[in-house]
Amino acid sequence: MKQLSVLGAATALLVSATAPLHAAGLPEIRATASNSVPECATPGRLMAMVKARGGEIDQRFTSIAGDYMRTGEELGLRWDYVFFQMMIETGNLTFKSGNRSGEVGPAQNNFAGLGAIKKGDRGESFGDIATGVRAHLQHVQLYAGMPVQNPVADRTRKVQEWRVLESWQKTLKRPMTFADLAKRWAPGADSYPAGMQALAEAFYGDFCKKPDPQPELLAAVRGTAAKTQVAAATPAVIEKVTGLDLAKKAIADAKAVETPQRSGLGANGMAKVPFTLLNAAPQVPALAEPVETTPAAPAVQTAAPAVQTAAVAVTAKPLANVPPPANGQKCRVFTASYGGSKAMIIRAVTDQVVNFTVLDVNEGAEKREADAFISAYAQGGAVAGEFGNQNQALEKAFELCPEG
Repeated sequence: MKQLSVLGAATALLVSATAPLHAAGLPEIRATASNSVPECATPGRLMAMVKARGGEIDQRFTSIAGDYMRTGEELGLRWDYVFFQMMIETGNLTFKSGNRSGEVGPAQNNFAGLGAIKKGDRGESFGDIATGVRAHLQHVQLYAGMPVQNPVADRTRKVQEWRVLESWQKTLKRPMTFADLAKRWAPGADSYPAGMQALAEAFYGDFCKKPDPQPELLAAVRGTAAKTQVAAATPAVIEKVTGLDLAKKAIADAKAVETPQRSGLGANGMAKVPFTLLNAAPQVPALAEPVETTPAAPAVQTAAPAVQTAAVAVTAKPLANVPPPANGQKCRVFTASYGGSKAMIIRAVTDQVVNFTVLDVNEGAEKREADAFISAYAQGGAVAGEFGNQNQALEKAFELCPEG
């Protein structure tokens, strides 16, 4: 049975100093359709919360929230609460309680005190951060009654082989919650579940309502290439300097070569390309060199033909009553990309100019990426339509803004 580490116990007391003395709101451990991680729980926002709680952390841990998201989704867990538990166990990744170092050090990549059963135990060590995160999530998975394939941690392997938790798990006639886990993980420490509840309330009541300060962390989790990760942080947005005829030519060119690569709408043939972001000042200096609009779409794996077919079959889903610019009102058409094959039109008004941005998004992450873009670059904007590919979205955008 995993006992609470000395560091975790002290940290839990500090976290819960102003927390309610109960944890009735702690959710089930398994992620389901009715118990999913909220979309606002992104790695960037979680790391912002860790940094805001003070203390200097090892720079190696700056993207650890992405590891929790990636592996947590793979294992089917409410990984956001596992992340909150990690914050308790590691003292917000400082591995300290006040000025005192914990039993487990940062170099061990042990984020749950695995193996640190009593004072003086150093606990297990893992070769890298991702492995340590997997070890933590697998141990939580075991508590939820879900079999663990190839346990990373020796502690997890022993608990599973010895069936330490089975008799306790059988006493529960309902799905396991994080409150159940906390009571067993740290017997007698009432502050432990209250600490998790306090962190959840602080995150969802504050940080989840703010723009994601590091959207590139989410892009990395979604499997985009290193080149696209930069685009996720600051999507390339290139103002179109021509109208409907050039859009039709770009669409025809794309169809002629039968490639998923995006067209620059003639931008690469220009000596200078205006480069701007939504909500920037109206006068934007031109760059000396052309800027690539979007990276080539990643190849579809042959192992998943169903996904490829579904993507091709997607039809445009424009939202109803999308207003065109009023008479005399200027408009512009932009493109931006998170590297996906689907597209959305984002409509926003800046300085009395209506901006239509054709935003490439990834399958399954459409809303999340659109929300991140709007928060960072099109504040006050909204999704004006969803489309199966960029060509469909461009046709609609230039229909709405023929002089863009």
